[in-house]
Amino acid sequence: MDPQELYRQALDYIEQGRALAVGWMLRPAAWSQFGLLILSWVVATLVAGRFGPRIEALLAPRPEARGIFAQLRRFALRFLPLLLPFLAYGLTALGEAFTRSLFGTAAVIAFGKRVFLFLAARILVQKIIRDSFLRFLGRYVLIPVSALYVVGALPDMSAWLEAQTVELGNIRFSVMALLRGLVAGSLLFWLGRWSNEQSTSYIKAQDALRPATRELAIKAAELVIFGAAFLLLLSIMGIDLTAVAVLGGALGVGIGLGLQQIAANFISGIILLVEGQTTVGDYVELDGGEAGTIVKMTARACIMETFDGKWIVVPNEHFITTRVVNYSDQGSANRYEVAFSVSYDTDINLVPDLVGKAVAALPFVLTKPEAPDVELRGFGESGIDFAVEYWVNGIDDGRNKYASKVLFAIWNALKAAGVDIPYPHRVVEIRGPRGDLPT
Repeated sequence: MDPQELYRQALDYIEQGRALAVGWMLRPAAWSQFGLLILSWVVATLVAGRFGPRIEALLAPRPEARGIFAQLRRFALRFLPLLLPFLAYGLTALGEAFTRSLFGTAAVIAFGKRVFLFLAARILVQKIIRDSFLRFLGRYVLIPVSALYVVGALPDMSAWLEAQTVELGNIRFSVMALLRGLVAGSLLFWLGRWSNEQSTSYIKAQDALRPATRELAIKAAELVIFGAAFLLLLSIMGIDLTAVAVLGGALGVGIGLGLQQIAANFISGIILLVEGQTTVGDYVELDGGEAGTIVKMTARACIMETFDGKWIVVPNEHFITTRVVNYSDQGSANRYEVAFSVSYDTDINLVPDLVGKAVAALPFVLTKPEAPDVELRGFGESGIDFAVEYWVNGIDDGRNKYASKVLFAIWNALKAAGVDIPYPHRVVEIRGPRGDLPT
């Protein structure tokens, strides 16, 4: 539309408004309607001031209450400021019926009702809505639309926006459809995010489910919520879902052919979550020798943290197609062993009891499923080789250095008993006349 035409229309609206105001001021029927509006507001103010505190006392839960009903009552209390404009709106509606029966018109009261709704919208945005995104939408969408509704310009503005079109190739959209889709999409995906957070909190609180099952349920709920929001948005914008189905089939073929690795990792992630053989918190060792704790599982990969703080991104497919050693979670019992040697001058029959008692005295060493077991492994070049096997409730992952403490205990026990720990000796035999040696 030409800017000059817009300017002329704006002047026409201003002139119509001025003429309407002058007409109201000169008509006795309009005066009575103004009086009813003022009376409605005064009565609503008195009723809200008298019954508002009682309603608040009735709905307010005890401060220590944390149940769902307490949360619903607190949520309802947030809307108590709307009591005044809604009471004024209801009383004005009664006055409108009386005025129409008496004078045959109620244009002033109808205008007042719209003003009360505008006041309710402002109170909703300023005092009730706490989320920053919803408050942004309320400030820049709800309040302007309410203002247009008050002055009666909303139908004309909607028709003008419907007439303006945007062309993208062979596709044409009206500006109104785009704005409607933008607002509706923002609200739907905000609602989807909020619903996903609530469902995630609820599922994580279900201790009866395995961690892998909880993760799978969380991802399934997220997929369903945002998928439904997307389809509902397409329906609101007037897009044919049949075309979307055809496009989805074509995308599926493209994903299957061009993104095979991503698809394989995605399916592998679902298998891992369903089987639960590998989950968050497990300490694993990969086929390449890397070891660490799984701290996060995504649709494409697992994040593994090593004992020195490094994060390794491992595609899910590796957990299906390669060998992975899972040491279970941090609370499981695991067996380790450390090797040591004693000199050939030692009475080896005393070593098992001596070392076994020293290792068993350590606070982290378990007696079940087995107590520490000292085994003779062989006769080495410099000493007699032993190894002690012990069980601990955890993993020697670099943070928990069980082996170091066990070796300290073995050293102290052998030294206290006078047992020598050998080190390599070499005998050098020199042949030839001794006179050749320096003195």
